[in-house]
Amino acid sequence: MSKEIKTIGVLTSGGDAPGMNAAVRSVVRTAVSKGCKVKGIRKGYAGLLEEDIVDLHAGSVCDILNRGGTFLYTARCDEFRTRAGQEKGAEVCRKHGIDGIIVIGGDGSFRGAQKLAALGINTIGVPGTIDLDISCTDYTIGFDTAVNTAMEAIDKVRDTSTSHERCSIIEVMGRNAGYIALWCGIANGAEDILLPETYNYDEQMIVEHIIRSRKVGKTHHIIINAEGIGHSTSMARRIEAATGIETRATILGHLQRGGNPTAKDRVYASIMGAYAVNALVSGKTNRVVAYKHGEFIDYDIDEALSMKKELDPFQLEVARMMSR
Repeated sequence: MSKEIKTIGVLTSGGDAPGMNAAVRSVVRTAVSKGCKVKGIRKGYAGLLEEDIVDLHAGSVCDILNRGGTFLYTARCDEFRTRAGQEKGAEVCRKHGIDGIIVIGGDGSFRGAQKLAALGINTIGVPGTIDLDISCTDYTIGFDTAVNTAMEAIDKVRDTSTSHERCSIIEVMGRNAGYIALWCGIANGAEDILLPETYNYDEQMIVEHIIRSRKVGKTHHIIINAEGIGHSTSMARRIEAATGIETRATILGHLQRGGNPTAKDRVYASIMGAYAVNALVSGKTNRVVAYKHGEFIDYDIDEALSMKKELDPFQLEVARMMSR
């Protein structure tokens, strides 16, 4: 049975995502309202091992709700992948009186939380990643902001692409998941959307599509390319050589991680942070907060990590219809 929670640690791990600050703020203020102390662990699991730990109170999280990134900083930590590193992390928690930890991050962060739970530290995961690639949840903190940032940038590229009658390949983030690319493809009316989950690497099909479009009077052609496929610059050179149409590559990169979080990311992150605190103080451990079918729920971390996620087939069909 889980022990009473008096002190809660909170950390952000892996890639930063807009809305993480909203989640941390919610954790702190919810915990304080329940009579718990809160310790912020800076720089993720690396900071845990280095004991980079600070006391947090309601005033500590003023004016961070609207800021992108994470004011607790984040880092990756190879040492924490080892058994020795995990045992050291659990010992640091006990040394600082941390009864439970809330980990905001992606699948890799949850695996770390899973190891701490096995070593007796109560843990709750909160999904924070712009990639939307956590299988147990329909929403992850940062995706909404990232996809809106990318959408606005692609609109701007389309303007100049139209002016010069170019083909533009725009590469968006997402690691090996195509959610940002798919959503931007639909939202920006892209002529082609290349997704790691479905792309067959048939560039000739893209070339033929560009030529057909030009013959019927289309003066530009937008290709959204997912990070998991990549090689946008070399692809642009090949397409230009095959079509005779000037083709440029734009890699949006890390600007998609930054910027003020949208209302959705602020609100949902706040709800998830509060949910995580409630889960801890009610005695839960080794759980992940999720948003599924319109509800905030939680899953066992082991179950969550074993799930597989696929692109929505209807969204794919919509994308195909809209790009004709």
